[in-house]
Formats: sequence, structure tokens, C-alpha cells
Amino acid sequence: MKQVNWRSVDLNLLVAFSALMESRSVTRAAEKLSIGQSAMSHNLSRLRTLLDDPLFHRQGNEMLPTTRALELVPVVEQLLETIASDILTPVRFEPEHYDGPVRIGLTDYAELVFAPVLFDEFRRQAPYCQLSCRPIDRVNYREALKSDHVDVVLGAVEPQDTALIMEDLYTERHVCLFDPHSTGLSSPLSLESYTSTPHALVTVDGQLSSPVDDTLRALGCDRQVVMGSQRFLTVRHLLSGRNLLCTVAELMAKLEMFNDTLAISPAPVNVSDFVIRQIWHKKHDNNAKNTWIRQTIQRTVIQQVADLRAR
Repeated sequence: MKQVNWRSVDLNLLVAFSALMESRSVTRAAEKLSIGQSAMSHNLSRLRTLLDDPLFHRQGNEMLPTTRALELVPVVEQLLETIASDILTPVRFEPEHYDGPVRIGLTDYAELVFAPVLFDEFRRQAPYCQLSCRPIDRVNYREALKSDHVDVVLGAVEPQDTALIMEDLYTERHVCLFDPHSTGLSSPLSLESYTSTPHALVTVDGQLSSPVDDTLRALGCDRQVVMGSQRFLTVRHLLSGRNLLCTVAELMAKLEMFNDTLAISPAPVNVSDFVIRQIWHKKHDNNAKNTWIRQTIQRTVIQQVADLRAR
């Protein structure tokens, strides 16, 4: 391949060539490009040096192209059209024609609360797409994003990486969930009822304690955690028919998927809220498909939160 001195190649020279071919005049070409006549003359001089051809010669008041210039016309016009259409024009994404995967990394909580409504909305907008819900946690979500295993992550994770961008969607709060017939409890719970009833715990890391226990100790109280599970569904089913109490995220407690008679009460002790956010890699920030995915998640999640909290 011929070695090219790319430092001497300027895209503006191709634009100047096109203007000269159209106007056949340095003055009119300069006016067309809104530059000075001396600047256009300088561009013509650089073109002649770059292409090793005079390109135009004067005949009366007109600049006539050389054979070399005429040969270059279709090539230059195609290059400028390609640059304008394929490089400088923003890529449009049309969901209705998209037939690939939408890959969302979800925590257990986020998948349980949002996967069904996300499926409905993505399929409504992109009927040929496939929704891929991939499990993530606070440890593996960074690698999932950086390796492009997922397009977006949704859950209660806090990125400490400058390569990642996050958007807070809403703040989740906690409630107490229990079987009023088996526990004899009613809402609102008193602190005494809360501490005297055995607790089940939804635990991500297998620990049978949480920051709630620190809060209780500061109040001179304690509770008895008798069971822990990473699965909210397991804990939820255990509560029915048993003398157990569990502190859980409000939206999980309000899901319609359960056919039981469990009661919900505000917690009588301070339980820290947590933020649900979506996170994506900076390299995809302006990507049309990724932008569509994020906008769809944002709208769908906010609507689902409003619907569940209204129950």
C-alpha cells in the first residue's frame, strides 16, 4: 500500500474541491463556503500540491477542470456523501425493527419487582426483541458492564468507577410483613411487638444480622433472628401460617403475585432506605440502542413504583 502523509490531508480540501467544481470560480466557491477568497486560493494551492495536478486552469472568467479533476469528481462526491450519511449523521434506532437481545443485569430484588413489566414494555416497543435478564450483585456488576455482558444494570448498587454512569430512579423504603392470624399482630406494630416476635431475614451474604440490629442495640433492645435466606420468595412463603416477622422492601411486599393474607406495617424502628438506580458504561452513553433501553427502563420502573405504592 502506498505510504500517505496523512498530516497533509484535510477533509476541508475535498469540500473546497467540490465547491470549485460546482462554481468553476475561486470567488464564487469562496462565497459558497463563506470563507475569504485568499483562503480558497490557498486551498486550491494545497490541493494541487497534494494531488500533483493543476486541477483547474483559467479560461476567461471560468476555471476549467483538468482530466484528473474530472476523474476525481465521482470519487470525492461519494466520499463526502459517505462521511455525511455514515459518520456525521446520528444513527437512528428503530425499536419496531430490532430483533436482537436486550440484556439487563438485575439484582434479585429488581428482577422480582420489574422483570414482568419490563418484558411487557420492551416487547410492546420492539416485538421482535428478546429480553435477557442476567443476575448481578454488588460484586460482579462492574465486570458485567465492562465486558458488555449486559447493556444496563438495574438495582441497589453504588458504582465507584469513573468508567460507569448512573441514574437514580427512586428510593425504596422498608416495611414489616407478617401473618396476622399466626402472630396475633396488627398494624401498626409497636416496638415491643417487633422485638418479641421471631424474625426471618432476607440476607444477601448469608449473615443473620443487619444494620437494624445495631439500631435496636442503641435503643437498648434486641430481636431474635431465627431464619435467613437469600431468596425473598422463600421467606415470603415461610411467613404464611407461622409466628414470624420479616422486614422487607415495600414494593416486594406489595407485589400481586402472592395469594396470601399477610399484613404490612411500617417498621417501628428506623430502617435505612436504599436507592434503586440504573448504571451503564460511559462508552455507550450516546449509543442509540443503549439510550432507548435506558429511557424505557426509566419510564417503566417509575410507573411500576407509582402503581405499587398506590395499593
